[in-house]
Amino acid sequence: MTERDHPLTPDAIQLIATIDEAGSFAAAARSLGKVPSALSYSVRQLEDALDVLLFDRSSRTAILTPAGRELLNEGRRLLLELDAVASRIKRVASGWEGQLTIAANALMCPRTMLDLTSAFLDQRDDDGNAPPTRLRLRQEVLSGTWEALLTGAADLAIGADSGDTRAAGIQVRPLGDIHFVFAVAPHHPLAHATEPLDPMTIRAHRAVAIADSAMRLSTSSRNLLQGQEVLTVPTLDMKISAQLRGLGCGFLPEPRVRGHVAAGRLVVRRTPETPLARFSIAWRSGAQRGRALEWWLQQLDSPRTRQALLDGMTA
Repeated sequence: MTERDHPLTPDAIQLIATIDEAGSFAAAARSLGKVPSALSYSVRQLEDALDVLLFDRSSRTAILTPAGRELLNEGRRLLLELDAVASRIKRVASGWEGQLTIAANALMCPRTMLDLTSAFLDQRDDDGNAPPTRLRLRQEVLSGTWEALLTGAADLAIGADSGDTRAAGIQVRPLGDIHFVFAVAPHHPLAHATEPLDPMTIRAHRAVAIADSAMRLSTSSRNLLQGQEVLTVPTLDMKISAQLRGLGCGFLPEPRVRGHVAAGRLVVRRTPETPLARFSIAWRSGAQRGRALEWWLQQLDSPRTRQALLDGMTA
């Protein structure tokens, strides 16, 4: 049986519902303006196609079998979903994207991303409908943020590296900067070394680095010294946790570890240079902007929102 000729159609489900509500084939036929034999024939065809009995024919009334009751319950749910799909399509036709995928650099504040997501989902039109666009959020590291956008896996990149030159066909807006601090656990040997820490001193200790999430573009790394032992982890949270445990050293985004530093769980050490990363917001310039993308771009126009993404504290 192919999907095209599947017997379980909306009309078939509605027919079963009408017979069940009417209580008999005869009563259902009268309400539909048909003869009872036509309804019996349609039900029999459905039963044969599904290879189940939908009605108990041992009495004069129309009593659904357990299989028939399950079909009706599930069928009614499917009808509601079909109505929802039809409504969604109408709203998408008004300019909303069916899905909007946002690739956010792992350095962006997760809480702020969720605040923005909540505000987007809480929107209502004049009829009380939420946006029909399905949101998909991705967390990326280093070149992975650009790759998600360039390969079409994402529609909007938040926190793309401003120094990256692979921006052909991409529209870019400045987002802002994040300052980094060199931090170690209080019990790490570098916590008591002479400042400023020189590269030779740092190279003698294991660094903790986040793996670049890019799969196709050339990957990159930052602030690692030639010959230095490296522990590579998949996420920023794991990098912070590893350094809290003293498993290694390295630069961390100051806003994300501000609480750990204030509580004494991490110690900031001076180095000759303090890295600063500059980020952008980017989207494909050739793509038509839907209403969902426009909403996000409008929010990201706000200096307060951009600062919250860059400076939001989670620790």
